[in-house]
Amino acid sequence: KSHLNRFSTSKLSYFIICLINLEYLHIGFSMKLNKIEPQFIKNSNPRIGLIALATDFMIEKDFINVIKDKEIDFFVNRIECYNPLTKENLIKMSEKVTEVTNNILPNEDIDCIVYGCTSGTIAAGFESIEKKVKAAKPNAKLTTPSSATLKALKRLSIKKIAIFTPYSKILNDDVVNFFTSNGFEVTSNSYLDIKADYDIGKVEQEFLYNSLSQIELNEADALFVSCTALSVLNIIDKLEKKLNIPVLSSNQALIWDSLESIGKNKAVLGFGKLFNIN
Repeated sequence: KSHLNRFSTSKLSYFIICLINLEYLHIGFSMKLNKIEPQFIKNSNPRIGLIALATDFMIEKDFINVIKDKEIDFFVNRIECYNPLTKENLIKMSEKVTEVTNNILPNEDIDCIVYGCTSGTIAAGFESIEKKVKAAKPNAKLTTPSSATLKALKRLSIKKIAIFTPYSKILNDDVVNFFTSNGFEVTSNSYLDIKADYDIGKVEQEFLYNSLSQIELNEADALFVSCTALSVLNIIDKLEKKLNIPVLSSNQALIWDSLESIGKNKAVLGFGKLFNIN
């Protein structure tokens, strides 16, 4: 006992730690070490890389809704969006496209890059977006809502369209001018005059259906609903039955063109006549 009293607490703690270390050392000497050679995937799925606006509520959900049962690898990165939505702010946003693209699996190939902004592509121009994407992923194909919609309209042999947008009058007019400059006749146009992207995603789907099902078509061959943030994809079938014409949306056309680019555009049901033409 007298010996223990002379043995300070700190010395006792040190003694215990040494015993523990010796025990671990003993275990280490008895452990058998094995190195296993890994086997890597030889054939990967096609890869889609989506650039979504930071404030977009819908685009990821819509993509997943369509491709969830397909052998596709889907990756998302978000790009800072500046509000209010103006041509100047949309062009400013596009300046970060290369950086955002590069951060989708850095140093890995992506089969298709999707730039998820309709008005943003129209403002900056497809060629500008493509140049910025190719700077990061030179082998990737690019699709955008506006370019995809042009392809879809041509595939459906549509000449006359009615256009609905959620944008301000100025951006709305830019969308209309984009389609007229590409040879389409716009027979009617309706817009919501929403200034901020985060508010577009809050528009109720029931309100959209009621508004779009009563829209003045003026003998249009198809209806185009612009903006990736609107909750439209899931009501397209219902709208087509009501209006008796094809209905296209930004996300629908974008997903369709993405799947076309990677050869996976088969057996897609429930999202409009566009998918039925393949």
